[in-house]
Amino acid sequence: MSYNRRASHAQMSQINVVPYIDVMLVLLVIFMITAPLMNPGQIDLPSVGKSLAPPVAPLEVIVRKDTTLAVRDHAKGGHESPVSREELASRLQKSLAKNPDQPVVISADKNVRYEEVIDIMDVLQQQHIKKIGLLTRTR
Repeated sequence: MSYNRRASHAQMSQINVVPYIDVMLVLLVIFMITAPLMNPGQIDLPSVGKSLAPPVAPLEVIVRKDTTLAVRDHAKGGHESPVSREELASRLQKSLAKNPDQPVVISADKNVRYEEVIDIMDVLQQQHIKKIGLLTRTR
């Protein structure tokens, strides 16, 4: 008799999942009904005005490995002309007086010391040039 008494007081080791399934089905029906009624979020993206003028071709300052300088104006056909450091400032002033929005890029040989490129950048900043870039080559 003691065996029957123990069996009737034994804990049940199974989980009743029927209430969970009922809740899940109710939620599924709610989402199925409300999903078509929801408006998708509208995103206001910023607009970019189209420029009437085409982009200006850059003025390229070339630094060779023997530290000689040349200037190539891509807006005027890309003809390369050698210049000295003293002539560089006056040449930049003349070019930028005609077109102040023209960017200036520095094209240096990979064997040129970093110090030389910094010196050219310093000359460009003294001329109040705001658009300065470094020209790189992809492999």
